[in-house]
Amino acid sequence: MQPQLEFNFDINRPHSLEITKTISSDALSILIILLVTLLVLLLLGGTYHTLLFLCGLPCLITLLIYKWRRRHFSMYGNIEEFLQSHDHNLTLIRYSYSEIKKITHGFSDKLGEGGYGSVYKGKLRSGRFAAIKILHKEKANGQEFINEVATIGRIHHCNVVQLIGFTVEGSKRALIYEFMPNGSLEKYIFSRQGSIPLSNQKIYEISLGVARGIEYLHEGCDMQILHFDIKPHNILLDENFTPKVSDFGLAKLYPTNNSVVSLTMARGTMGYMAPELFYKSIGGVSYKADVYSFGMLLMEMVGRRKNLNALADHSSQMYFPPWIYDQVNEGRDILEDQATEQEKNTIKKMTIVALWCIQLKPIDRPSMHRVVQMLEADIESLQMPPKPCFVPQQTSNDDRINMANPTSLRDSSNVCSFDSYYQFGR
Repeated sequence: MQPQLEFNFDINRPHSLEITKTISSDALSILIILLVTLLVLLLLGGTYHTLLFLCGLPCLITLLIYKWRRRHFSMYGNIEEFLQSHDHNLTLIRYSYSEIKKITHGFSDKLGEGGYGSVYKGKLRSGRFAAIKILHKEKANGQEFINEVATIGRIHHCNVVQLIGFTVEGSKRALIYEFMPNGSLEKYIFSRQGSIPLSNQKIYEISLGVARGIEYLHEGCDMQILHFDIKPHNILLDENFTPKVSDFGLAKLYPTNNSVVSLTMARGTMGYMAPELFYKSIGGVSYKADVYSFGMLLMEMVGRRKNLNALADHSSQMYFPPWIYDQVNEGRDILEDQATEQEKNTIKKMTIVALWCIQLKPIDRPSMHRVVQMLEADIESLQMPPKPCFVPQQTSNDDRINMANPTSLRDSSNVCSFDSYYQFGR
């Protein structure tokens, strides 16, 4: 058993026994009804085939209902067991589903929708606004809920979104977060319409805030929290454009002394995922996977564009990292001529840090603590990294980690495929 907090609850606690008793009691009641029905049919003189059909059909339905209820209650039981076993570590408010309906005014103000649920704006009794994520029933297997509560439910940092409370009522599950009025970073660095352009200084401040948030997840808690889905969409901005890392549905917790972690499936969003998640020969999976994702995020903040752009004017600009490496290495300015010297140096510094973060091998990437130091330092103190190699040499199918689980991958529309994404730089 892996030493992850998400599995550290006892499935043999009394609550699980109560659920088992409930299921057994329901099954016994249905069986008694079937036996009584069979007896009545026999007394009425039913034929053998009629009796067989009338008995077999209810039995089949009963079996299906029993299996569904067992799965449903087991899922619900796992969540309840987790909440009970970690109650002393959590400072969250538990809301009823009826309270959630009142808070959201009947789910009238929808903010957005993702793979795991819909998000609504609500107002708490205190007058504070909140964002309420209603998890989809068909995808709410309990694991994302546990991941979110196990990570941000027990920590507090100015650059990590705050989880205020939750709801669990059977298949109805919701997570209540602090409200971020300026939405995600994504719309400010990719959208050319409908959003306020951010200054280069503000972009730098946001990048530093994100780095500090990830550094805290890796080094500031009693367990290291690996996010595995750092990208612009998951960086939220408050009223002052202070960035906060959000969406911990794919996060994992490990002891701080674990330098390498165990994963059975690649997880994250294509375009931001570290190569070791696919190619085992590069190195073990660790917190350096988040460092890589942050580097790709930083690249997009610098360029105000996605790293892969099939519509670029020149093929050399199609994949941004190698193009911008050549720009910096050859002493050419990244920004337009009207930018101040300070702005040019700031963006150049962010670029150098990003290039260090996206080095192919995890061992060559800095820690997030070092990333923060580099972003805070003068550009003269930074060395230019080696040109990143974007595909490992000599790989085989056996070397690749299983990618078949669709629940581990998000938003693969950004790129055509992993191979085409990494073929640049061969």
